[in-house]
Amino acid sequence: MSETEPAIDAIAIQLVRLHRLRDRAMAQIKDRSGIDPAGFMVLFRLLCDGPMRSGALAEAVNSDASTVSRQVAQLVERGLVVRAADPDDGRATVLAVTDYGRETADRIRAKRRESVAIVTENWSADDRALLAGLLTRFVDDYDAARPFLATQPPALRTTENDS
Repeated sequence: MSETEPAIDAIAIQLVRLHRLRDRAMAQIKDRSGIDPAGFMVLFRLLCDGPMRSGALAEAVNSDASTVSRQVAQLVERGLVVRAADPDDGRATVLAVTDYGRETADRIRAKRRESVAIVTENWSADDRALLAGLLTRFVDDYDAARPFLATQPPALRTTENDS
């Protein structure tokens, strides 16, 4: 087996650590808002992409239809999203963000920006810009690699150079 580059191991460890910290924070948000954090992802996807059918939304958030249906139900119940007739096919419905949903999303974005600003308040503008660029690159590359990662877990993958 080939030796892992120390930076790769450090990145993997810090990603796990970040994931755990985020899970704890998301649990606290759910306790306060009553909305599953994944529901907020659905809300933001609808804001970014506009009204869409439930199936298209499930695809857009890389989830299954039943999970998205539960998340949408929470958002509809709280008045953040509505079901409306599809303008292209009156028999179908699309999901759309309400004005209250937009206001809620704006408050979430402001809180998220405030949190990042607090965490990085002692960083230089150059360091914040560097992290933003590298993190964007990492997430874009991760998204592109997802199909491969899903079919071949890295822990099980072997190469010709491994023994």
